[in-house]
Amino acid sequence: MASVGVIGSGAWGTTLALLLAKSNTETILWEYKPERAVEMQQLRENTLFLPGFRFPDMLTVTSDIKKAVEGKDMLILVTPSQRMRENVRLLAPYIDNHTIFVNASKGIEISSLKRMTEIIREELPNAGNRVAALSGPNMSREIAEGKPTAAVVAAYDQEVAVQARILLTTSNYRVYTAHDVVGVELGGALKNIIAICTGINDGMHMGDNAKAAFITRGLAELSRLGLAAGAHPLTFAGLAGIGDLIATCASPLSRNHQLGQRIGAGEKLEQILASTHTVAEGVYTTKAALKLAERYHVELPITYQLSLVLFEGHDPYEAIIELMARDPKHEWEGIM
Repeated sequence: MASVGVIGSGAWGTTLALLLAKSNTETILWEYKPERAVEMQQLRENTLFLPGFRFPDMLTVTSDIKKAVEGKDMLILVTPSQRMRENVRLLAPYIDNHTIFVNASKGIEISSLKRMTEIIREELPNAGNRVAALSGPNMSREIAEGKPTAAVVAAYDQEVAVQARILLTTSNYRVYTAHDVVGVELGGALKNIIAICTGINDGMHMGDNAKAAFITRGLAELSRLGLAAGAHPLTFAGLAGIGDLIATCASPLSRNHQLGQRIGAGEKLEQILASTHTVAEGVYTTKAALKLAERYHVELPITYQLSLVLFEGHDPYEAIIELMARDPKHEWEGIM
């Protein structure tokens, strides 16, 4: 019987733990606050991030990092991107030489501009190529409800990708494999920026035409940056690209879309962040993406205007006017 540790008990981490436990995999979910771990273990439910879904018998919750990590066939890391490094350092003393590591967090570390698998490999040099990235159109609540979807797991070593696929695939969660770790991770991270923009669009009642334009031109932006960083172009036509982008931009369950909608309705970022316990990764990724764009000399007009709205207090209406007034270009400029 396989044994898996899930590091991070937010909505997505809890959902993945439920998915594995329901498929008869011995699963341990790690929560860093001892009192929260005890509460979830006793109530058999994550009432804060994923209420209404009872834990299967095969799922255990702990705040003991050694117990969550030691002897596991697979570790899935689902922590906020800006805390990934410190959490990997916590588990480093207890890893085994056979364990594979799957990053399921969608973000970029602002201080280093590194992807999550880069951080894992940097902090766990003995992990080598036993590191993979999971992404796709995966709204936590829908998966917890048993609704069907698909995902892609990319690894440098295809045997690792296949192992992860075997452990993660269920009758309602279909997993594909890929080689392009860079593209899968960047697609999953950068689409959150565009989801905030489409949320702003909806909050301002700008219509479906504008929303479709944001999604399409947003795809062009993340493709340009991804290609400059070494990703394969077809990745952005797949589950980690357009698939995840559509789901995150269209679903009312998307945290990034929700944040954008509130901004479009007139709220300020500080107010929104103070009123929620969930993390909208797109806020941090906006800063990181602009730094990466400067490194690779890539133009990101939508991301730039969003940064002005989020961090400089600019009016979203003015941002749209600026985008509409840009000089006309070939649709595939910077991509072909």
